[in-house]
Amino acid sequence: MELLTLFYALSIFYLLFMIWKRFDERRDQECYILDYECYKPTDDRKLNTAFSGEIIRRTKNLGLREYQFLLKAIVSSGIGEQTYAPRIMFSGREDCPTLSDGISEMEEFFHDSIQKILSRSGISPSQVDVLVVNVSMLAAVPSLAARIINHYKMREDVKVYNLTGMGCSASLISVDIVKNIFKSRKNLYALLVTSESLSPNWYSGNDRSMILANCLFRSGGCAVLLTNKRELKHKAMLKLKCLVRTHHGAREESYNCCIQTEDDQGKLGFHLGKSLPKAATRSFVDNLRVIAPKILPVRELLRFMAVTLFKKLTRSSTSTKGGTPKSVVNFKTGVDHFCLHTGGKAVIDGIGMSLDLNEYDLEPARMTLHRFGNTSASSLWYVLGYMEAKKRLKKGDRVFMISFGAGFKCNSCLWEVVRDLGEDGNVWKEDINEYPPVSLANPFIEKYGWIQQEDPSTFKVPDDYRCV
Repeated sequence: MELLTLFYALSIFYLLFMIWKRFDERRDQECYILDYECYKPTDDRKLNTAFSGEIIRRTKNLGLREYQFLLKAIVSSGIGEQTYAPRIMFSGREDCPTLSDGISEMEEFFHDSIQKILSRSGISPSQVDVLVVNVSMLAAVPSLAARIINHYKMREDVKVYNLTGMGCSASLISVDIVKNIFKSRKNLYALLVTSESLSPNWYSGNDRSMILANCLFRSGGCAVLLTNKRELKHKAMLKLKCLVRTHHGAREESYNCCIQTEDDQGKLGFHLGKSLPKAATRSFVDNLRVIAPKILPVRELLRFMAVTLFKKLTRSSTSTKGGTPKSVVNFKTGVDHFCLHTGGKAVIDGIGMSLDLNEYDLEPARMTLHRFGNTSASSLWYVLGYMEAKKRLKKGDRVFMISFGAGFKCNSCLWEVVRDLGEDGNVWKEDINEYPPVSLANPFIEKYGWIQQEDPSTFKVPDDYRCV
């Protein structure tokens, strides 16, 4: 009898030990953000209205119709006068970029943001175990990641991932890589570096679907320091709860709606097709379908199912009585803050409408677009920085990040705020008191509105015309 009792006791002990071991292992697989540093270029790279007009004027292939299209696009873009452009634009060489232009643009960002985040955290480059770099439109040899390793003299066994061609959603792809590495190894530091090289990617042709990219993209970048060290969790800013990636590259319409290509004259550019909104909506819906059960409370999912069922049952009887119940999932039941990709005003408005968000929810993305423009994959971190600078992020809050990218992809994730944030303000600390401004309207229409009244048959840009 005693042996039987001992056997049962040992069995129960072993079972409890295995449960504890599994739980303990999961604690070492958590993904924390220790710090992040958004890049703020120097003031001599600011792209105001006057200089933007000068750049457009010196693009020789444009005619009146293109000027009118650009004016409309810029006025409705939501982008202000404080954004930044690469140095090549200010030397008037955007038509003839060199490889060194793209590399120097990236190195200026690397040396600034990476140095700041390492110095602030007290971590030396030799302590970095994983380096993930994503810059979509510049593939150099050696890689940009190798250049970082060389400059900071990192260890020879550092795990390196250099991503190209992943578009504006690459930040969350990089986070996913780090998260998966953290599952297999303990006590790591990971450095995520995200940006875009604009110097070699100015489009000088007159295809409207390609000149639109010139209006939206601006210089920026971010360095993010992550860890899975449990002893550092009290110092962390954010903890990753879940991440979902959706890729519609198998659909021809989605694949071709956002693609780097050449126009009829052989000029390289970035094509944004008319099917882009449809592709973005489809990928967004599919992504939400997967992540919603992971981040929303059961009561909200049950409510949504009940409303949807009621809508189907009463569709015929209510079709002539003013409509049906609105069957929209209320993401605010599981999310406190929405960190949206600043792909443009239409993107922000579309997500806001889909998720039934108010202006308070959309303010961080709108203000980021106005102040910094679309900085591609790094834009999410500028939006997060705005929330931090406004001291919105409190311990326990949940932040939902959503991004889109060429391919076509929609990636999203949920972060939990580990401690109250807002002491530093990150890249916004000098500007946050000016936001939100009274109006987001830019002065393009006031300065160049006369273009809309011109006659295509007689229009000619005067040789002595200068927008300065």
